[in-house]
Amino acid sequence: MKNFVFVSPNFPANYQNFCRELKNNGFRVLGIGDCPYDNLTAELKSSLYEYYKVSSLENYDEVYRAVAFFAFKYGKIDYLESNNEYWLERDAALRTDFNIETGFHTKDIKRVKYKSEMKKYYKKAGVKVARHCMAKSLSGCKKFIDKVGYPVIVKPDNGVGANDTHKISNETELKQFLKNKLPVSYIMEEFIDAEVNSYDAVIDSFGNPVFESGNVTPKSLMDVVNDNGECMFYIVNELAPDVRSLGRKTVKAFGVKSRFVHFEFFRLLSDQHIGKKGEVVALEVNMRPCGGIAPDMLNYANSTDVYKIWADMIAYDSTLITEGEKYFCGFAGRRDNKEYYYSEQDIVDKWNKNLKAIGKVPNALSGAMGNLMYIANFKTKAELDEFYGDMIKCK
Repeated sequence: MKNFVFVSPNFPANYQNFCRELKNNGFRVLGIGDCPYDNLTAELKSSLYEYYKVSSLENYDEVYRAVAFFAFKYGKIDYLESNNEYWLERDAALRTDFNIETGFHTKDIKRVKYKSEMKKYYKKAGVKVARHCMAKSLSGCKKFIDKVGYPVIVKPDNGVGANDTHKISNETELKQFLKNKLPVSYIMEEFIDAEVNSYDAVIDSFGNPVFESGNVTPKSLMDVVNDNGECMFYIVNELAPDVRSLGRKTVKAFGVKSRFVHFEFFRLLSDQHIGKKGEVVALEVNMRPCGGIAPDMLNYANSTDVYKIWADMIAYDSTLITEGEKYFCGFAGRRDNKEYYYSEQDIVDKWNKNLKAIGKVPNALSGAMGNLMYIANFKTKAELDEFYGDMIKCK
């Protein structure tokens, strides 16, 4: 029996599905988390062979000791994974320290976590990238802005999602940013007028996809976070051919194997320095599933089971799981501090046949995704757009 250590199997809550399918495929699933065992769901408990509680997953020594305990008790650790962007570096360090050959090691992290390094591999894949500089000094930033113009985007070179991402529109804002915001390395990029198109895929050990889909985010998460706006995105009913092609090329350029990936691209909304309207260019790579509830949305949109597909890829390097009827699957995240024209009951009454889920967004994700989520399937884009109009209309 192979040993699979799953870090933070309880968060996000839907990740217990990965553990269930690993167990169903014959793995000994060993969980490490900071949640008390008694607080785990019955389903997760039944999926784990053993669980090791640490006081904090931030404490590397504690997590290291947990893996060492499992290795001593059960033998060689064959896999270690969290499928979580936040723990990507931690996972790599543990694989390196315990000589776990499957997955990224510390030496690989720079190219998959640092936005400035990602550009080299996007270029290798033949994907255009935004011009950039490192935001180290006022003079250096001004020199860059003289070339690309305002506005510019500034974000941590090694960051998660849209956290701490800023649009700077003038020199006053630039000086204020540099005065307050240099605890870590920041990258500055030219502003791109675009919507985000993603490539979401499960990749086998040869770098080939066993599942492919994608989403579209019309409004940037940076604006959602900074403007306290509503989050809206949808899984496409069919992956655009250009996104599919560039996604596959990016997989090869980054040397991705045996992973669930979420690659982000910009589709240009106007002619710009970087390309023509409609063209697809690089944003950033994420070497994990799309966040939060999105794996469930991939299931809804494709009438399939990505948790099983991923576990099959780990166990067999292939899957027999098929895809069924295709839909646009939309996510709408509302804010607790806003008063909406249509109540929750109004939404349920009108869209009952389409709704797949309604629920609270975990606090850790609410900045980008809102406080209350609604997920619904639609056969047409027109229906999806009407649903979004109802969701965001305020009194």
